[in-house]
Amino acid sequence: MTTRRTDVRNVAIIAHVDHGKTTLVDALLKQSNVFRENQEVGRLILDSNPLEREKGITIMAKNAAVEYAGVRINIIDTPGHADFGGEVERVLNMADAVLLLVDAVEGPMPQTKFVLRKALEIGLHAIVVVNKIDRPNARIAEVVHETQDLFLDLATDESQLDFPVLYTNARDGFAGTTPDVREGDMKPVFEAILQHAPPPESDIAAPFRMLVTTLQYDSYRGRTAVGRIRDGRVKPGDSIVRYNHEGVPSQHRILQVFGFQGLGRGELAEATAGDIVAITGIPDILIGETLASAEAVGPLPPIAIEEPAMKMTFKVNDSPFAGREGQFVTSRQLRERLYREIETNVALRVEDGASADEFIVSGRGELHLAILVETMRREGYEFAVTRPEVILRRSEAGALEEPFEKLYVEAPEAATGFLIETLSGRKAQMTGMHQDHDGDVRIEFEIPTRGLIGFRDTFISGTAGEGIMNTEYLGYRPWAGEIARSRTGALVAAETGKALSFGIANAQERGMLFISPGDEVYIGMIVGLHAKENDLDVNVCKAKQLTNIRSSTSDIAVKLVPPSPPSLERSLSLIGVDEMVEVTPKTVRMRKTELNPTLRARETKRAKFAAMEAKA
Repeated sequence: MTTRRTDVRNVAIIAHVDHGKTTLVDALLKQSNVFRENQEVGRLILDSNPLEREKGITIMAKNAAVEYAGVRINIIDTPGHADFGGEVERVLNMADAVLLLVDAVEGPMPQTKFVLRKALEIGLHAIVVVNKIDRPNARIAEVVHETQDLFLDLATDESQLDFPVLYTNARDGFAGTTPDVREGDMKPVFEAILQHAPPPESDIAAPFRMLVTTLQYDSYRGRTAVGRIRDGRVKPGDSIVRYNHEGVPSQHRILQVFGFQGLGRGELAEATAGDIVAITGIPDILIGETLASAEAVGPLPPIAIEEPAMKMTFKVNDSPFAGREGQFVTSRQLRERLYREIETNVALRVEDGASADEFIVSGRGELHLAILVETMRREGYEFAVTRPEVILRRSEAGALEEPFEKLYVEAPEAATGFLIETLSGRKAQMTGMHQDHDGDVRIEFEIPTRGLIGFRDTFISGTAGEGIMNTEYLGYRPWAGEIARSRTGALVAAETGKALSFGIANAQERGMLFISPGDEVYIGMIVGLHAKENDLDVNVCKAKQLTNIRSSTSDIAVKLVPPSPPSLERSLSLIGVDEMVEVTPKTVRMRKTELNPTLRARETKRAKFAAMEAKA
């Protein structure tokens, strides 16, 4: 018999990136007496990953729990960036309601629409929280109206249109039911959760079943399965059946059951339907599998995740500097690490490449793949990656299709012409434009995902750093045609050795350099961008000819332009189809796939002749 538990609430916090989800969780945790009075906890407590703190975004979903008025509130903090939408789709299965955060200035953004659609599709109730109400240019009434319009577009049931609205300043830790609130605490948020978030439905008498939603790992307990108990009860020592992705059962015994308490976990003697728990004892458990008692009738429905839209090739590093800085450099180590990643990163796909030394990795977008590369680099892996490219497919009629995105751009009015011209060259179609609340222009485009590769750099320079761009995945559409290369040629090192001031001074007249005197380079390594369209070999290791003839002081002084070495993400967006990024724990280098300049020139000629024959 199904009943509702009044002592538990399961709530996910969803929003667009940088609208304040993790800051709101900070305030809820601090005001629920989770920490000691003298304990230093800092800010963005749940962003425990160093990459999350550096980039200021949530990458992995996190679980926490607080007690309020005798009710345990399980809180799920979710990522806000579209590239990590797979995390959101997965963890929403554990919630009964969502707190939808909306910035009081920006209003509903692309990821707001994406995560809200997913929440409403599975029937979750929503509580709207308008955050950052203290900002000088806040437009609270307009934002609430825009949010109501969003619900009208996305709601699957009439009852979903009736939602409460709260107004908060999560940074300063206060909330209210009216937009003029400027002090207080987070009590209105807790009260709204108790009043409007439905208690979980539970059938304690039914056989135990739980869908594994997240995996955690530590060196002592091994792999831990996290999920919400759908039916029945479970305790340490119980014999259970694990159903894998093919529905094949296997017998296991549970070692420990943990519940979430604050930021940590506490061991439980028993957990019942509606609880979010962590279970140990199944060493090779995977996300999406079902744990159930022997009496249960089959597994729970699996989690459906949208397919990836972009891929890149990971290769064993074969540069002249290979093996100098990395701890893990072999194809076996690279393969093991990539296949281990897909156990927890459900939106990722990995398959073996054409040779034993390469692997094709597919993900949601450039940032999704770049985060994986950066994570592996910090773990001590050394490898090379190719340029990200979209995943193409054929329609039922045999026509070529590619993924498209909805691009939302907010920029100064003076940059409008530049943006329209640049994006039209990338096969974008403008679908809307209007004046923003603070004088900026908001423009909407529909653009092939191919057109966005490498666009961020151009966008930042073209808007003088004042623009904001966001995307929303639209799905597959007919192939839009060829897109012209937008980057100039490369300056390629013609000699292996240490870069010297004299050689750099000569090379910098040809374009923009990435290296400084003393940096080690090798033949085929990209040391800068050429001012013209073609690639150019330059000898940055060249030393000045020494003679006994005196030179003037002005001749002795060499004026070098400060280099601008690209970050990992920028390197991935800059490289062309015949180039790669060499990634080590200490260095990121751009290089030509073919290092030999003679073979490279021969291949370039062959490609030109092939293009001429195709035109003829």
